[in-house]
Amino acid sequence: MAILILGLVLFVGIHTFTTLRTPRAAVIGRLGEGPYRGLYSVVAAVGLALIVWGFARYRTSGYIQVWDPPFTLLHPVALVLLWCAIVALTAAYAPPGRIKALLRHPMLVAVKAWALAHLLVNGDVGSMLLFGTLLAWAVYDRIAVKRRGDAGASPVASFGRNDVIVVLIGTVAYVALLALHDVLIGVAAV
Repeated sequence: MAILILGLVLFVGIHTFTTLRTPRAAVIGRLGEGPYRGLYSVVAAVGLALIVWGFARYRTSGYIQVWDPPFTLLHPVALVLLWCAIVALTAAYAPPGRIKALLRHPMLVAVKAWALAHLLVNGDVGSMLLFGTLLAWAVYDRIAVKRRGDAGASPVASFGRNDVIVVLIGTVAYVALLALHDVLIGVAAV
């Protein structure tokens, strides 16, 4: 569990640091933009690797079950949230469209929906730590972005071609992830 916690501290810590604009500017002033981005990327990548490794070790050493989620009630909700998360993630990297504009910060919406979906169907300590931390960070980051005055994507009048592409790609990715979840994660999603 210590590896998972260290990974979360590094990953969430470096992402949280970017919201602290004055200290961030000071570090960029000392290091320069390029070295700062490089350091940021290395810390985030190491944190992510430790999260994956730490969670895998936790799962093989045995779950510490806290509660048993009502599978038949919450699993369908989680599946819908996951589809929304994948569509939002797709929108984050797509050209401007109505979906991107409505979500304002689609990457943060994706993280929140993904984490909440996993919290609904996993009642063990490691899952609550992992997904709860990432959900809390995404909520914090959205508040920080709003306080900075970053309005997010520009408004688009109507649902258009880019939105159709986002939904199609997101849906294909969602179906693929559901099909491969057991192979990639070791737990069947459906």
